[in-house]
Amino acid sequence: MTAIDIPFNRVFVGDREKAYVAEALSSDRLSGDGRFTRRCSELLEQILGAPRVLLTTSCTHALELSALLLDVGPGDEVVVPSFAFVSTANAYLIRGGRPRFVDVRRDTLNIDESKVEAVITPRTKAIVLLHYGGVSCEVEALLQIARRHGIAVVEDNAHGLFASYDGRPLGTFGCLSTQSFHETKNVTCGEGGAIVINDPQYIERAEIIREKGTDRTRFFRGEIDKYTWVDVGSSYLPAEILAALLLGQLEARERIQAARRRVWTTYADRLESWTRENGVRLPAVPERCTQPYHHFCLILPSPECRVRLMECLRRAGILSVFHYQPLHLSRMGVELGGQEGDCPVSEWVSGRLLRLPLFAGLTEVEQARVTDEVLRFRC
Repeated sequence: MTAIDIPFNRVFVGDREKAYVAEALSSDRLSGDGRFTRRCSELLEQILGAPRVLLTTSCTHALELSALLLDVGPGDEVVVPSFAFVSTANAYLIRGGRPRFVDVRRDTLNIDESKVEAVITPRTKAIVLLHYGGVSCEVEALLQIARRHGIAVVEDNAHGLFASYDGRPLGTFGCLSTQSFHETKNVTCGEGGAIVINDPQYIERAEIIREKGTDRTRFFRGEIDKYTWVDVGSSYLPAEILAALLLGQLEARERIQAARRRVWTTYADRLESWTRENGVRLPAVPERCTQPYHHFCLILPSPECRVRLMECLRRAGILSVFHYQPLHLSRMGVELGGQEGDCPVSEWVSGRLLRLPLFAGLTEVEQARVTDEVLRFRC
């Protein structure tokens, strides 16, 4: 088998990140909520203009925290897109909630706002939005639906840090939103996430749930003389080493984003004619949206075409990958009542979407190899 020398993703770590990690290792505190954690939270609050941001060990845990804050329990329902990562549904399922799967739009691959209202019932607790590839959902329409029915909106913004809708940062529209700092994201600490609290009524309880159900955060701020168990909760704090790495990445965000933008626009420019000639398309970026250059994907005419292109790239030492499988057709989704045909766009795109290598350290020579191989391919 041909060795892969151009991976799908390669973590981009600079000298600043290494210096911060070394500083954290030499300190007397490695557990969570030290000064690196605080600096990350403050910087994210500044970037987003959010009242409170709390780091978590993953975006999954941030979603689970949102389920706790919204008191999702048995009998409740949560609207989620079928074309999404499993955590988008699982976070509410483990609290006893039932996901109600909705199809996505053909253009942006985001939840189809025209289909949401049909699945809302008196038991619906929230609508969860995934901004696919960092391109915004139709937030305005979805917020109006939520207000009409008196339900919460949670943004799964795992792809969308540094993106916006009508000039407003993604992750600031829902009462709660979540971020991912997994190694495949624009800025990373390997594994990690954050919950963004846009409605201040949730701040105090979020601090408690995140600290194992105790009011320990208030104790560390000197607001009480001892802390105790006051609510449900779990241990969602990342270690200071991870926060140190993340801080370096966040501070280097302009350089990282500029590099990713260069890669994305080079792909778009070089492959424009090829996509038209071969019936291949890209997800749309509507005028109201700015994107974060999270990934570059091709939507091929057929599943067979995707298999052949992936194999062609692999033989050239290049790793390309597909993405989500429809949640409603997974084993768990079927157990929850999902059937073939329920979400036709999700079913259609899952067999055709292919993602090309995109990371800040991808060199011009490496990218030229990728595009040259794609340009030689015919569907």
